[in-house]
Amino acid sequence: MAARLVDRIVADPRVMMGKPVVKGTRIPVELILRRLGAGDGDAQILADYPTLSIEDIRAAQAFAADLIAGEDIIAAE
Repeated sequence: MAARLVDRIVADPRVMMGKPVVKGTRIPVELILRRLGAGDGDAQILADYPTLSIEDIRAAQAFAADLIAGEDIIAAE
C-alpha cells in the first residue's frame, strides 16, 4: 500500500474545532463511525457524502481502532 489509510485523517484546530476529519473535507471521523454504528452501510454513506471514498471510510475505522488500541483499559470490579 503506497500510503497508510490513517494518513487520510487529519486534525486542524481551524477545521471542525480540531476534531479528526477526512483530509480535504469537513467530514468528521465521528460522523462516519456513528453512521456505521447506526447500521448504515458503506454505500449509503458514500451516497450521502459523495466526496468520500471507501478508503476514507476504512481510514476512519482504522483511526478509531488505533486510538482505542493506545488507551489503557481498566476493568471495573
